[in-house]
Amino acid sequence: MELSEDDLALIQVLQVHPRLGWADAAKVLGVHATTLAARWERLRSSGAAWVTAHLAGNPQQMLLAFVAVDCEMNQRDAVTAQLAALPEIVTVEEAASNRDLMLTVITRSLEEFSTNVVARLKAIEGLTKYQTALCTRLHTSADEWRLNILDKAQLATLRTLGQGAEGAGRHAAAAGDLPSSHLALLPFLARDGRATAADIARGLGRHPATVQRQLNRVLASGILLFRCELAQRYSSFPVTCQWFANVPAGRHEEAAAAFRTISNVRLSASTTGPTNFVIIMWLQSLADVMTAELALQQKVPGIELVESVVMLRTVKRVGWMLNEDTTASGAVVHAGTLDAGDS
Repeated sequence: MELSEDDLALIQVLQVHPRLGWADAAKVLGVHATTLAARWERLRSSGAAWVTAHLAGNPQQMLLAFVAVDCEMNQRDAVTAQLAALPEIVTVEEAASNRDLMLTVITRSLEEFSTNVVARLKAIEGLTKYQTALCTRLHTSADEWRLNILDKAQLATLRTLGQGAEGAGRHAAAAGDLPSSHLALLPFLARDGRATAADIARGLGRHPATVQRQLNRVLASGILLFRCELAQRYSSFPVTCQWFANVPAGRHEEAAAAFRTISNVRLSASTTGPTNFVIIMWLQSLADVMTAELALQQKVPGIELVESVVMLRTVKRVGWMLNEDTTASGAVVHAGTLDAGDS
């Protein structure tokens, strides 16, 4: 399967506004809403693209950690599978470095990280070592990464439509006050970030009007990031590289602003640990690693790039299990279980 320019244009629309209605998307792309709905269903069912929601990882609301793991070589597959089955470990990647696996972990608190994650890491046979870097400021996340397909007029129309988009105020409220009745919506949104109140109401056996009120509150709470994901093989950027760096004290915000001007950047964050900054990029080839490093050093003079890690394979990305070819398998890990989705 190959993706057309029309496919990629639709994906970029949903990257900007993952829950945008088809009628509004039609205004941007000049294509009938039913055609767009059918096109999206084809992309989703093939695993080429999907919309999901995941905990935002904002350190002001919850804990985000990057964990490097070493394991016995002959038990690597078993260790990887056990790590991927933990819902708090949202992303699992195999690394080409002195680390075997790179994990991204999101929990509601440091205590939950220690209880639900660290204790389980210690119990996994074949896992020999782990090292944790805690995020102190999330500057850029992958929900902000974009394809460069839409023209200026389309982007302008999209901005106009997005001003009233559902859930636009993602930083509007604190997250700690949501009751369990509201949190029950999260697994449905993880499996389908475009799920409607009616869809969720059928799954929960609740009245649609009740679920709509709960959904509105969840969307306004800021605890979730919605993102349209694309199988990396279709992105023109098949290589993932992560850098561990040191940025001079007091220059983190300046560095983050500079990194936002580099379109390849998928994540940038300030961290604790031996280094104090993490940058992740998608690149066109291994040859671009050196080019990217030069760009980072030019953007932020004084930055020290301590280590670069190229990912060999992404096993799980923000809750979604991936196939070897980077497409979505349809399985989503949430609430401690591995559920088969409908993608």
